[in-house]
Amino acid sequence: MFDHLEIGVLPPGPRFAAQVRFRVNGEDVVGEAVREGGRGPYAADVLPAGRPSPLRATDEARRLELGEPECTGGCCGFLTVVVQRFGEIVQWSDWEMPRESPLDPDPYPLPEFHFDASQYDAELARAEADRSWQVRP
Repeated sequence: MFDHLEIGVLPPGPRFAAQVRFRVNGEDVVGEAVREGGRGPYAADVLPAGRPSPLRATDEARRLELGEPECTGGCCGFLTVVVQRFGEIVQWSDWEMPRESPLDPDPYPLPEFHFDASQYDAELARAEADRSWQVRP
């Protein structure tokens, strides 16, 4: 059975530009990992206009930054994952999690997720096409 991905964009706020949240099987992956006050990646970075999203899965594994805690990733680390396509499966694995403080041990990592590549590609295409989060002058 495959995991199910939903990509959402939070509107810009007083501190941050519009940011992306990832729901896997209905759970907010970023919110769980970076805790209250943390943020996901900026929408302009992962859903760029005029070029492919770095979220696109290829047969070459690459590490992507999906979030950071309120104190910033430079302090306590970033939420990152390795994304790779294996035929008709997209895998998210090898999570790196932010710590609550530099003195705390690493928290328990998230599990591997396996998405049906067609559902993953369709959800990413939908998110790339939806530009409603952009602030218009």
